[in-house]
Amino acid sequence: MTTVRARVTILVSSAVLSLATVTGPAVAAPIPDGPAAAPSAPSVPQHVDARTKSTQPVYDYANATRESVYVDTTMDTDSDGKDDVIAVDIVRPTEPALAGVKIPVIMDASPYYSCCGRGNENEKKTYDGDGVIQKMPLFYDNYFVPRGYAMVGVDILGTGRSTGCGDVGGRDEIQSVVDVIDWLNGRNTAHDADGQAVKATWTTGAVGMIGKSYDGTLANGVAATGVKGLKTIVPISAISSWYDYTRSGGVPYSDDYMPWLGGYVGHDSPACDDVRGDLGDNDDDDTGNYTAFWSERDYTKDASKVKASVFMTHGLSDYNVQTNHFSQWWSALSRNNVPRKLWLGLEDHVDPFEFRRDQWVDELHKWFDYWLQGLQNGVMKEPAVSIETTPDVWRNYKTWPAVNRPTSVPLSVGKLGAAGKGSLMITDDPDLTEDDIVADPTEVIAGRQMFLSAPLAAPMRISGTPSVTLRVKSDSATTPITARLIEYGDGERYSGIRTTDDSTCEGSSTDYDDSCYFTVDKLTTQSDHGIVSRGWIDAAHSKSLSNPTPLTPGKWTTVNVPLRAQDQIIPKGRVLGLAVTLSDTEWTSPNDTGATIDIDLTGSKLNVPVTSGKITAPTQLHPIDVDITTPTQRPNLHDPKN
Repeated sequence: MTTVRARVTILVSSAVLSLATVTGPAVAAPIPDGPAAAPSAPSVPQHVDARTKSTQPVYDYANATRESVYVDTTMDTDSDGKDDVIAVDIVRPTEPALAGVKIPVIMDASPYYSCCGRGNENEKKTYDGDGVIQKMPLFYDNYFVPRGYAMVGVDILGTGRSTGCGDVGGRDEIQSVVDVIDWLNGRNTAHDADGQAVKATWTTGAVGMIGKSYDGTLANGVAATGVKGLKTIVPISAISSWYDYTRSGGVPYSDDYMPWLGGYVGHDSPACDDVRGDLGDNDDDDTGNYTAFWSERDYTKDASKVKASVFMTHGLSDYNVQTNHFSQWWSALSRNNVPRKLWLGLEDHVDPFEFRRDQWVDELHKWFDYWLQGLQNGVMKEPAVSIETTPDVWRNYKTWPAVNRPTSVPLSVGKLGAAGKGSLMITDDPDLTEDDIVADPTEVIAGRQMFLSAPLAAPMRISGTPSVTLRVKSDSATTPITARLIEYGDGERYSGIRTTDDSTCEGSSTDYDDSCYFTVDKLTTQSDHGIVSRGWIDAAHSKSLSNPTPLTPGKWTTVNVPLRAQDQIIPKGRVLGLAVTLSDTEWTSPNDTGATIDIDLTGSKLNVPVTSGKITAPTQLHPIDVDITTPTQRPNLHDPKN
């Protein structure tokens, strides 16, 4: 392993720390609850540089206090007659408590610590012979513990060393994390492996949650409870609504996903099998309906309860946790004036630690210093939004999305941007692949209708959530409808990441917990087309996800197909294409009905949020050559990338 860059951390032993300069108990500033509250000026503990308004790595990571405790709950989800307990592993600097200095907490609550590992290198927790935490995954403890933070890793309900059975994003899992925050704030109890009571007297109770995928999802869910003490969350590629993770407008991505995921991460026991059976019984896969089961796992509806600030990041190519998750969460937080920050990369389901490491570590440092230590470092005066516009090129913006009212683009036969008359027909062809659909856009292909623009006269930024409004007449009571927005034209496009043999070190290390991680290379491919956004709807669910309305065969109705949120600059000269098909057996669970629909062109349009320029129709359609060099592959949700 070759280190190409390292952050230099000077370890100062407790013997030479000038802790005598601290007079009386020193604490990081209390951060008031409430979204509009900014931190107040702190007293100055040893780890704070008042001049730079930042925490410094003055504490000895090698001699950090390492604890494993079990937080009590009032739940008995495995029906064994005993309340479940939540395993909590803690790494914190030793020196502050000796000097009467209380410190805040960075928390990663996860179901993955034992089953699957965390990060690009799939790190798992390890323990010493007494069962006390030895290695905490990821760099957070290595970097932040010397700077006066405690790192807390929580095995959520039914996973790792916790007892009970998880309910996959439901009330019980969220409560298991709330119970830990309550303990950190003196409102709950805990014990060690010997049954002795343990109190968190060393902390201010200020908690910042962070995590990718499921972990970030838990952060969203916990924030939506409004629990006191949670000051900020950093959800990375996180789910905001489990309904929208498992289906789109009534169209399922896969069947029986919730019980499968519960078994993938949770305990293998008959009691938990029963809990997972209930998940399968209540997920309404057969109907695709949004029910009370899904409402419990929809955090956006409770955004008004959020008191924590939010720094979210997401990949614009993420089709594991799709981009509607960040966009609807961001919008809900915006409506409730929650302090927030957003990073959008070109990547798919990837942590910014991998693709923008230096800047990410620095920004996290500033963010946590502000919200957990009360340091007035100006982080909230920075631009709220940072977006990767081309590979490794980032631009800052004041807000997102750039466009709140999409532009309506009319449809005509084969053309995008001109009002048409009459109707077009589509008969479902479940054998069509995405590569079939995007290829030969000017040709007539059974099962697809394609609408093409003229080459763009100027670059165009699409920023927001596109959709397609279709006035349709079906011969079936329902049918899935699929839409894809495509851009045609030669260019270098993001195509993934590759782990290298080089590494960087982000903090202090020990023999059993190093801070060094492999870097990644960003891959690009020269290609002649790219998918801007995809979307799916079950036509009967277009007006209501909870109470579908069957279509009346032969009667016209309007269906809105939501596409995924996007922020992309389309270069001058590119051609936009809108492809409409019915079932999609590649990207969703097989759900074809064999339906035929008519599309009324006068009542149909593309709704696209563009900042400038105009989408116009071509005077005539010219053939567009498409070379499928790399077949499209849908992310496998039953093999989650963590």
